[in-house]
Amino acid sequence: MPKSRTVYICQNCGAEASKWMGRCQSCGQWNTYVEEIVQRNIKTHELKFSGPGFDPVSISEIVSTSEKRIDTKNTEINRILGGGLVPGSLVLLGGEPGIGKSTIALQLALTINELKILYISGEESYQQIKLRADRLKLKSDNCFILSEILIENIFAQIQNIKPDIVIIDSVQTLQTEDIESSQGSVSQVRECASRLLKFAKKTSIPVILIGHITKDGSLAGPKILEHIVDTVLLFEGDSNYVYRILRVLKNRFGPTSELGIFEMQNSGLREINNPSQILISPGTENMSGVAIASTIDGIRPFLIEVQALVSSAVYGMPQRSTTGFDIRRLNMLLAVLEKKAGFRLATKDVFLNIAGGIKVSDPAIDLAVICAILSSSFDKPINKKICFAGEVGLSGEIRPVNHIDQRIKEAERQGFQEIFISNINVSPVAKTKIGITRVKKVEGAIKYLFK
Repeated sequence: MPKSRTVYICQNCGAEASKWMGRCQSCGQWNTYVEEIVQRNIKTHELKFSGPGFDPVSISEIVSTSEKRIDTKNTEINRILGGGLVPGSLVLLGGEPGIGKSTIALQLALTINELKILYISGEESYQQIKLRADRLKLKSDNCFILSEILIENIFAQIQNIKPDIVIIDSVQTLQTEDIESSQGSVSQVRECASRLLKFAKKTSIPVILIGHITKDGSLAGPKILEHIVDTVLLFEGDSNYVYRILRVLKNRFGPTSELGIFEMQNSGLREINNPSQILISPGTENMSGVAIASTIDGIRPFLIEVQALVSSAVYGMPQRSTTGFDIRRLNMLLAVLEKKAGFRLATKDVFLNIAGGIKVSDPAIDLAVICAILSSSFDKPINKKICFAGEVGLSGEIRPVNHIDQRIKEAERQGFQEIFISNINVSPVAKTKIGITRVKKVEGAIKYLFK
């Protein structure tokens, strides 16, 4: 008979304790311990040191094979996955409630109509899923829907249907009879995810898991969930915008830090093949405080519009506010302008916005941020045919950025006539029709633009 005992498990990191504690000593989070019943098998098992799979093999004797990837019929998803869905892979898709996780998962299930797909939902009924499918205006005879949360019943249905792809919405709703704890607990999520991983590797059937995120933006459940999966995708977006960003945080079969941009419509998510056109506002030729930056996320270059507003401080303490940009880096750039360029902005309110509602962490937009701030301060517009790609150092120098060739080619493709880069950029620049202006310090760019 299995022996059960009561332990307290941290719902953030999975640490165990014999008694309840207010703060987890492992991750430092407060009020995360929950009482759970854990069963321990008291039977002893002898270790077997022989048999297939236990003999060490020289790495030179292993035959390398390249498995054919599964086409998801979505260009953006294929690109961020590295060419398609790898057979036997375990993919975790996370995002905020209402961001569109279930929509994009069902859209994939209905689009890949030549393969048999089992869509398992533990949150919605058959009628609710049918209503979403009618809204998407997609039909497929190879898409099977199952509303179930018990992992044992799920595996039984998988053996009957024998699908090519399994989609589970969501992993926090799964439950196994072997563990006496509520669904969504660390023990349930960890055990169900481990069984799904073994199933995917043994049968070479890819499994897509949908996961929730916590209020601080991290994926809910134990950290081991992110470690055991092959790919982690994070679905981001703002409720005030129609655009959604699918970002790759981990990928064992392709590049990381990739992103795909989608547009939320009534008929589902539409992929955006040219994000530069939607991130640059049209009709702002003679507006001050606007600068265009050439940025790269992963290996994909695109152009974004940086908007700045500088005004006199109404209150005693000037305000600093950013949207889509790190406010600490804005304060650093303002200090560089005051110390090295002689601009007195300490008594000014500075507001910065990245158009389109996306978040940018590329330091190559520093030069565009400074130029947008000065354009608003002088009330002089910058030519919309000029873009920027340069990192600003603490001494006011313009530092080189990576992938400068891709940035220049994207700017030329979008019809720009001139780009500002660092004069010490060591990367070779291919022949191009766009004008390249190399600047050494911030003062040089300011004199050229606002002379």
